[in-house]
Amino acid sequence: MDDYLTSLFTLRGRRAVVTGGSSGIGRAIAEALCRAGADVVVVARRPEALRETVAAMPTGGGTASWLSADLGDRDAVHRLADRLEERHGTTDILVNSAGVNIRPPMDELTEEDWDRTLRTNLDAPFVLGQRLGPKMAAKGWGRIVNIASQQSVRAFGNSGAYGVSKAGLSALTRSQAEAWSARGVCANAIAPGFVHTPLNEAVFRDPVRTGAMARRTMTGRNGLLEDFAGVAVFLAGDASAYVTGQTLFVDGGFSST
Repeated sequence: MDDYLTSLFTLRGRRAVVTGGSSGIGRAIAEALCRAGADVVVVARRPEALRETVAAMPTGGGTASWLSADLGDRDAVHRLADRLEERHGTTDILVNSAGVNIRPPMDELTEEDWDRTLRTNLDAPFVLGQRLGPKMAAKGWGRIVNIASQQSVRAFGNSGAYGVSKAGLSALTRSQAEAWSARGVCANAIAPGFVHTPLNEAVFRDPVRTGAMARRTMTGRNGLLEDFAGVAVFLAGDASAYVTGQTLFVDGGFSST
């Protein structure tokens, strides 16, 4: 049994890159992939947070290192891709979790807000996919996991630019799957429910709203960071070889109510 499960879910020998990996869902996924045996490169903007994340990373045969990059700067994303190749060689698994969540009312949304949101949430996954995806396809194996949102499919909570960026990210996932799945690269997205992360900190300070969101789920609770470990390991490994182009909702049934 142990050998069978290992053959399905081990990530030993795989190189994984996780953007936004120093906090929230990105950090939880980076830790899960490392514990499953992957050699994980954590990417975020602040070096101090990256150092703390890597120092605390639990391992299960994998390793952890970090690179600092501003994912909202397209030139910086290209430099990141160059550094990844120079320092680590080919990437096997790309997880795009970095994001910003600027959600004023629509009539107060500025062009600067729009540009910053789209650059970080959609442009960076596109550029990294273009730089890393074809190389995965050339060697016949790869995984791309994009972190989408409930707002990929529905508008609420001042969706604004954020909802547009996440809808675009789900569409990008399908385009990446169409392009590369026949050559061994599966591309999928995870759409979280309502989870206590730094992006949602302000909402979680409101117990009335937090409770209302929990009651909308089928499980009766809001999401926890550990809810994303298993699905991330599944989508990053061999067990998901026939799963591609999907947006998988990990939300306690929120999207079905």
